[in-house]
Amino acid sequence: MNKGDLIEQVAKDCDMSKAAAEQVLGSILTTITEAVATGDKVTLIGFGTFSATERPAREGRNPRTGETMQIAAKKVVKFKAGKKFTEAVK
Repeated sequence: MNKGDLIEQVAKDCDMSKAAAEQVLGSILTTITEAVATGDKVTLIGFGTFSATERPAREGRNPRTGETMQIAAKKVVKFKAGKKFTEAVK
């Protein structure tokens, strides 16, 4: 399922136009992105939690040459699935 399919399904389930569903979905995704980017956690009970964590700098290896190199620290996004979501996938 891609974003277009998701918009179509939301529009059908909520009996609204695709344009309205696209606007709602866009707003939700933007809000989650902005919250996580500022360091907040976004928890959707039963679905999961989005958060950002700091990955420390580390030493890696170039697979082509075998040479060691430094990999810079960076922020990464994490998603932890909620209980209901996890059980639905089983």
